[in-house]
Amino acid sequence: MIIEKVFNEFPILDSTNLELKKIEDIHIQEIFAIYDNDKVFEYCGIIPKHNLQTVQKMIGHFERDYMKKSRIKWGIFEKSQREKLVGIIEAMDFNQKVNMVTIGYYLAETSWGKGIATEALQIVVKFLLEEVDVHRIQAEVMPLNEPSKKVLLKNGFIKEGLLRQATVWSGKGVVDLEIYGLLKDDYSENG
Repeated sequence: MIIEKVFNEFPILDSTNLELKKIEDIHIQEIFAIYDNDKVFEYCGIIPKHNLQTVQKMIGHFERDYMKKSRIKWGIFEKSQREKLVGIIEAMDFNQKVNMVTIGYYLAETSWGKGIATEALQIVVKFLLEEVDVHRIQAEVMPLNEPSKKVLLKNGFIKEGLLRQATVWSGKGVVDLEIYGLLKDDYSENG
């Protein structure tokens, strides 16, 4: 794993329709619209935030986590919408011994069902496997989160199993989680 590719300089990634880049204070209203919506986090271990100041502080936490090399959160920007931030995709739990990383993503409700999460994940998978040289990418999904599972499957992830009552998620208590994984070998064969 070439961790420096992630944490030396914030990587800006893009595709035809999307740009993934750093979330700044100027994006506060778009970030607040995401975090203020209970539906967005129905199947996530994240508690919605209904206070603008709390969300403002979170943007600073994104930077702090990045500087600590523990997590990177890209803002998902739709190019056709004049660089409007429509979601977040993140990579965390960089396990250099196993050469593995965990990913997660969430979108503004107005951007659901448009293929944005699928395309954003495709960009991040390509970056992590081809440039950072990660061997395994995994995602943890609540069993009822069908849309998220579809995004993973479209990107070549395989459902590896169900962890029954395996973890505590904020606001949800103890939950079951399905594990989805993608190995570099799988990606190379299908790429």
